[in-house]
Amino acid sequence: MIPGSTPVDLAATPAKARRRHLLDLEGWSREALLALFDTTDVMAQVMQRTIKKVPALQGFTVGTLFFENSTRTRLSFERAARAQSADVISFAAGGSSVSKGESLRDTLRTIDAMQADLYVVRHHAAGAPHQIANWTDAAVVNAGDGRRSHPTQALLDAYTFRERFEGFDGFEGKRLAIVGDVLHSRVARSNVSAWTTLGAEVVLCGPRTLLPAELAEQPGVTLTHRVEEAVEGAHAVMALRLQHERMASGLLPSQAEYRQRYQVNSERMRLAHPDALVMHPGPMNRDVEIEGVLADDPRSVIEAQVANGVPVRMAVLYTLLVGSR
Repeated sequence: MIPGSTPVDLAATPAKARRRHLLDLEGWSREALLALFDTTDVMAQVMQRTIKKVPALQGFTVGTLFFENSTRTRLSFERAARAQSADVISFAAGGSSVSKGESLRDTLRTIDAMQADLYVVRHHAAGAPHQIANWTDAAVVNAGDGRRSHPTQALLDAYTFRERFEGFDGFEGKRLAIVGDVLHSRVARSNVSAWTTLGAEVVLCGPRTLLPAELAEQPGVTLTHRVEEAVEGAHAVMALRLQHERMASGLLPSQAEYRQRYQVNSERMRLAHPDALVMHPGPMNRDVEIEGVLADDPRSVIEAQVANGVPVRMAVLYTLLVGSR
C-alpha cells in the first residue's frame, strides 16, 4: 500500500483514462505499437540533425516524478521533453518533503499546482502511477513501478530490434529469450506484453526461485530453467541483472553458481540465430549475468537501446500530448 493512498483496482481503471495515459501495454494493439514506432522513426531523424530540437511540445510542461533512483530513464525522458521544446519540472524523492513523511497525494497536490501537462512517474510501489492518474488531470507515463511494469523500456527494446536485426521483416516468427531474475523484473513483464502483441514468441529462463510460473499462462510465452534451451534459435537474447535490493534471502545458492548456470556468454550465443542480437536493459553487472566480452561484441545493441530511449520517449510524449488532438 502506498502511504496516504486508497487501494486502486487496476482492472477497473476507465478505458478512456487508460488510453490517455501510458501505464502499461495492456490494451495496446499491434497496429498502435507499430504506429508509435513510425513516429519514433521521425523523432530519430530529429536527433540526427545539427540542431536537435523541434517545437512540437512548445507550451507544454512535463514533470518527472522519480520516487526511486534512476539514471538512464530519467535523463532520457528529460532529454525527450526538451528536444521537443517542452518545459521540464524535475522531482526526486531524496531531499524532498517525502523524506519528512509527506504522503504521495499531498506531494502530487503541491506539484500539480505548477500546472504540468504530463507526469513521468517512477515509484517502488506497484500501481503508484495508476493511483496518480486517478488524482490528476495531467497525462501519466509509467517509468517503472515496483516489479510490475516498465512500458517505455519494452518499447525501446522492441524498436531497437526492429531497427538493428539483419533483414528484419516483422516480429512474426521471431523469438526473444529473456534470461535472469524474471521474478523481480518489470522489464521482463512489459517485454512479454509488447513482443507477444507484435507477434513474437518469448522464452523466459532463470532459476526456479526467480521464474514465476504464472507467466507461462500468457499466450506466446514459454518457461525453461535451461539457458541452452532458451537461447537456441533465438533472434534476440536479453540478460537481466540479479536485483539483490528486492530479493529475500535464500533465492540463490550462490552468485558463482548463478554465473555458471545462467550467464549469457559467447559459448551459449552460438546456439542462437546467426544474426541474433544481445540485449540488456541496464544497469549491467559485467561477468555476472552477461559476459563482459559479449557485452562489447558487434552483436550487442546495449548502447543502441540507451540511445533509442530518447526518440521512443519523444514519440510517447508527442502521442499522449499532441497525437490524440
